[in-house]
This record gives sequence, C-alpha cells and structure tokens, in this order.
Amino acid sequence: MSAAAMAFDGVTKQFGDFTAVDHLSFAVPEGTIFGFLGGNGAGKTTSLRMALDILTPTGGRIDVLGNPPSRESASDIGFLPEERGLYKKMSVLDTIVYFARLKRMEAGPAKQSAMALLERLELADWAKSPVEKLSKGMAQKVQVATALVNSPKLLMLDEPFSGLDPVNQKMLEDLIADAAKDGATVIFSTHVMQHAERLCDRLLMLARGKKAFDGTQDEARAALPARLELASRTAPDALPGVESAEAIGTAEDGWIKYDVRLNSGVTPEQLLEHCTTNGFGLRSFDVQTPSLHEVFIHFVGANEEIER
Repeated sequence: MSAAAMAFDGVTKQFGDFTAVDHLSFAVPEGTIFGFLGGNGAGKTTSLRMALDILTPTGGRIDVLGNPPSRESASDIGFLPEERGLYKKMSVLDTIVYFARLKRMEAGPAKQSAMALLERLELADWAKSPVEKLSKGMAQKVQVATALVNSPKLLMLDEPFSGLDPVNQKMLEDLIADAAKDGATVIFSTHVMQHAERLCDRLLMLARGKKAFDGTQDEARAALPARLELASRTAPDALPGVESAEAIGTAEDGWIKYDVRLNSGVTPEQLLEHCTTNGFGLRSFDVQTPSLHEVFIHFVGANEEIER
C-alpha cells in the first residue's frame, strides 16, 4: 500500500462542550483523489483546518506529508478554503503570483505558472483586471488557481465546486484529475455526491464528527444489498435469496418487469445460476449499481444535508 500523504489517528476537536470531530482515524494514500463526504456540520472543514495547522486538535495525532502539521510545509500544499478571500483591488495575475510567492516560488516561475493556469481557466484576457471586476464564478476560478499555482504535492479543496456553473464544475473536475495524474494527492470535501462519484479513488463519509465509512467506492457499494431489474412471467419473490420483488411495468408478450432486492450476502450471479439451472424463465436480467447517494444514505442516514 502507498505511503500516507495524510493520516489522522484518534483525532478529536472540541469547541467548548461541542465535539466537532470525534476520535477520527483514517489515512489518505499518496497519489489518490480522496473525498471527504458529509452534510453541513459533519466535521469536514474542521478536519482540513487541523491538517493545515490552522486549528489545534484537542486530542489525537495528525501527519501531513510525513510530519506533524506545520506552516513549514506550505510550499508542498495547495489549499482552497470554503470561505473565499481575494484582494479586490489587486489584479488577477498579481493575486495568483502573490500566493505563489507566499509558497516560496520565485517570481519568474510563479508568473509563468499563473499565466498557464489562467489560460487553462479561460481567464487570460482578465489577467490585468482587478479582482473586483470579476463575476463570482470567475473569482472562484482565480481562487482555485492560487491553490494550484505551486504544483502542490498535496492539494486540499474545501467545497471547491460551490458557486460554479456546470461548465466550470467540469473544468475544475478536469483540473483535479490532471493534478492527480501529475502525482499530487488530492483531498476535497463536498456534500454533492456526483462530483465524488466521478472523481474519487477513496471516500471518507462523516456524520456529526464521526467516521461512518472509509474505503473505495466499490467497497462502499458492496456493503449494500444487491439490487437488480429482471423480466419474467412468474413473480420472483419466492426465489432463494430474494428479499423483495416489486412489479414496475410490463414488457411485450406478457413479460413483467420487477425491481428485485437480494438478501445481504447473496449475489446476482448466484440468483442467475439458480434461475438457469431450475428453468425459471427470464427475458432480461440487469444488475443495478447503487448510486453514491444511496450508499451515503445507507451509511450516514437520510437526515444529512447532501445533494445527489
């Protein structure tokens, strides 16, 4: 297994009587895209701020790039905060270069990297414009550029898609994927399942500061009972391993479509083998992959504020 770019070991953070993060343990393998998933108040932002040494844990241990959190590692980290903050009077290019210089980049390489990002983000024509002239979405892209300008080893993005339209959300997804291909470890928090579904190698699901799940998307989906859609002339609810079968429509020639849920531990392959060997007629047999939204509800519950 790859070395961990970031690891929490029994980390707790309390604000007075309120526990924001509760004995949280997980590891982010190097080179992965890792999703922090949870509703508002789940502990995502607090966890990232502790990893950045902005907040101090009440208890437990954190390692970032092999060391305790420290401002000294700033040159290897890119961070996009949930609360955006840019200097409104400063030009777009100078803003990105300024953040690059804070991360110990030399002026020349900083400007070159900033311009390359502005080209990629379709903002090159705005390089000399003050930030206050930008739309909210454009300013968001400038903030993203400040996180990427130093080609960080570890990229942390807190709700990075907030405020972006679908076109720019796709552009940001491509930037995240490219950063990972170039060797960066990417950690981003979100309450929108579709972005995590498309991007993440591994997931951490949080609920009220506690870990609800930690693993790959395949491992998360495997925890749910299998579900499939089949067409038959006979109701399949009496077949072994079937938990429920609901008729959802009719096909031609009297075939009926069923939404079938299997008991835990029973696989679609086992049911198909039984149907084949016992002469149970089938017109179609399609395995339904659970969405990440369904997986999240399974582990965390339906009361969290999330989006599909």
